[in-house]
Amino acid sequence: MNYKHKLIEGAKDYGIDLSNRQVEQFITYMNILNEWNQKMNLTGLEEPEDIIIKHFLDSISCIDGMNLTGNEKIIDVGTGAGFPGLPLKIIYPDLELTLLDSLQKRIRFLEHVSTELGLDNVECIHGRAEDYGQDNSYREKYDYVVARAVASLEVLSEYTLPFVKVGGCFISQRGTNVKDEVIESTEAVETLGGRFEDIIEIDLPYSDAERHLVIISKLSKTPNKYPRRAGMPKKRPL
Repeated sequence: MNYKHKLIEGAKDYGIDLSNRQVEQFITYMNILNEWNQKMNLTGLEEPEDIIIKHFLDSISCIDGMNLTGNEKIIDVGTGAGFPGLPLKIIYPDLELTLLDSLQKRIRFLEHVSTELGLDNVECIHGRAEDYGQDNSYREKYDYVVARAVASLEVLSEYTLPFVKVGGCFISQRGTNVKDEVIESTEAVETLGGRFEDIIEIDLPYSDAERHLVIISKLSKTPNKYPRRAGMPKKRPL
């Protein structure tokens, strides 16, 4: 089975039938990623099959924790090379997507990819979550916030929950020991106006990796003092 077929069949595991255009968008994305990865560190993965499984299908797995109509407003915090945000946008082209990353060179890559794939309504912003989380143009404006495991869950919650509007959700992609993480971060999540709703075990196609989605709903507005200034969430977790 070649890597393109694995992309198509793997997406079906999440109830997604990719069109020919979407398949080509994913392949173009992969080719651009490999090209730019020669000049800057975007991913440690080089083989097409690894990128398909560990980046694309892993990103698509977020759908299992979301109830998408396709018109939602989503922000991907600490997006890196665009995961999971851009794969979700390829599948649901009418999503209003914001990609936030702290490195300008990654933002240039994301802008280039978005243009080459013909994706509209993608905003790529350079900055820190602590700063944009206090910006009224972004604070509590999103139906969903998505993030891979870029920090401990209690720290990541302070980065992300200020972006979620009341009634929305934060979807955190996690690996192992997730139940312990949830217990340790419950107080922080509640302080930020959230509540743990579910832990979904993900069966990643063609992989034995242990993957989970942690679903946190936003019940009330985040107190104005959060997120704290840059560096503080990680230095002094809630």
